[in-house]
Amino acid sequence: MAVLASDALAGRTIAVTGAARGIGAGIVEAILDAGGNAALIDLDQTVAAETAGRLDADGSRTLAVGADVTDAAALTDAAASTMRRFGSLSGWVNNAGIVRMGPAEAITADGWDLEFRVNAGGVLLGAQAARQAFAGRGGAIVNIASNAGKVGFPNMAAYNASKAAVINLTRSLAKEWAGEAINVNAVCPGSVATPMLRAVADTLEREGKGDAATLFAAMVPAQLGRHITPLEIGRVVAFLLSDAAVIIRGQAINLDGGETPY
Repeated sequence: MAVLASDALAGRTIAVTGAARGIGAGIVEAILDAGGNAALIDLDQTVAAETAGRLDADGSRTLAVGADVTDAAALTDAAASTMRRFGSLSGWVNNAGIVRMGPAEAITADGWDLEFRVNAGGVLLGAQAARQAFAGRGGAIVNIASNAGKVGFPNMAAYNASKAAVINLTRSLAKEWAGEAINVNAVCPGSVATPMLRAVADTLEREGKGDAATLFAAMVPAQLGRHITPLEIGRVVAFLLSDAAVIIRGQAINLDGGETPY
């Protein structure tokens, strides 16, 4: 995908959860490339600050904020901190997520609740914090779902289901908040070269299913023949945050190199 114009997000501030590494960091990089400011919200504020420093050497366009996405008050405070620093907030990306590998029959009630609390509940709480911060001025929200929410992969039942919930929640929020000039969309990545994907390969190795490095190398879309990069996901997200995407509403867009045909 072509790089978004360098001023497409000029004057806008976007909050990104789970921004310390992986897809979140790629989204922040794309936002900065498009002229925007970014608040990096993450449970690990130290790593978020390191990522901010790497992407924004003088620190003028980034802010690292520590917050747990399952804590509504913490997200409200993160939004307030962002607005104090930059004056406004016009976009929010719900990216934070976790995956716990294992067969469906071994999932515990606590394990199921944890993945839903972070992956789906965190999206709802983040969206609510964004709506409150937009204060009637409108804005854009992008939720990071997954192609797992459409296809479903073995030994990831709770993750699959939680990401399917994100897709449906996106449709609901888009319809409910359209009258407030809030545009809500989701993207569904797959085979992105992230620490999370490497952790999946490591888990498979521990289960005796092969060498982690070999497994990771094979986790690529057949049509593309390589891993997708976090920045490539970020560029699509940045587009969805821009005015050019105003006619795209309530969608769950596949960003998986052609792996998911619906």
